Amino acid sequence: MSLYAPAIARLIEEFQRLPGIGPKSAQRLAFFILRSDEESARRLAEAIVEVKRSVKLCSQCYNLAEGELCEICASEKRDRSVLCVVEEPRDVVAIERSGGFSGLYHVLQGAISPMDGIGPEQLKMRELVERVASGEIREVIVATNPNVEGETTALYIARLLRPLGVRVTRIASGLPVGGDLEYADEVTLSRALEGRRDIGE
Repeated sequence: MSLYAPAIARLIEEFQRLPGIGPKSAQRLAFFILRSDEESARRLAEAIVEVKRSVKLCSQCYNLAEGELCEICASEKRDRSVLCVVEEPRDVVAIERSGGFSGLYHVLQGAISPMDGIGPEQLKMRELVERVASGEIREVIVATNPNVEGETTALYIARLLRPLGVRVTRIASGLPVGGDLEYADEVTLSRALEGRRDIGE
């Protein structure tokens, strides 16, 4: 027997389906909605329905878009000779926030993970090869996550694209700004040493 009225129990159950939301957080969210006025609750519900209805994948890079192309692909100001390959749309947001990249993106929609049953066929690999084979791209920057799946995906992409005569590079990884050496793991320190550069560059 549920301790809550059926409508509240259903709302809590739906909130629990969200990533990172456990039973307590789901209850807090449900009671926040209950305390809100009806107009606020309606706006939230409409925003959820609207995002599901209007947001789709960009037909060129597979980032999130409300039209045929995302804003980045539609922009005339982007460098179309450099392509940055990322795992998820949120990675595009992270790189854009840095302000350090002005090229185009290709969103794989995941990473190779045999343990999860995700191989290259489940990702946007074929589409990546087609884009690079078009001849406009000179460099592909692989910006997958620095974990086992990301490294596997990066190596696969490098092997896939090298025969096309394009330069394939990998983003550097190492110590974060403000980090302490004593807290860094061996792999991070090793990568930081491998990626060292002259001071003043």
